[in-house]
Amino acid sequence: MWHGSRGACPHGRPSILGTMWLVCTSRCGGRLFRPLDAELVIDAEGGYQAHRVLQPSYLCLNCGAPAVDLGKVPEAMAEEAEEDDVAPVPVDLLCPVCETMVAVLPGEECPNCGAGLEVGERP
Repeated sequence: MWHGSRGACPHGRPSILGTMWLVCTSRCGGRLFRPLDAELVIDAEGGYQAHRVLQPSYLCLNCGAPAVDLGKVPEAMAEEAEEDDVAPVPVDLLCPVCETMVAVLPGEECPNCGAGLEVGERP
């Protein structure tokens, strides 16, 4: 995806990458960062026209350590929460009909005799 000028940063200069909050991972306090894996399009006079970030990665220009975009944290946490939906876990139960120990998911029947089984919650 190619981007042109978008919004302005807090210092009054245009922000070409949108809203970001870059922080040096070594906490050196650096305020300038270099994007890696970014392509720029310039005109014949060398003026900026557009850019495309291939993989969002940045380096701190103060110490050379990697930088992270803390502005992406809420979005990443939301995606991770969606992925972490709790999957049902098999429970070992003694079937009251055939008296066999079976591992079943909540709502399943006994695989041996077909009797309905109830999985109670633990206190």
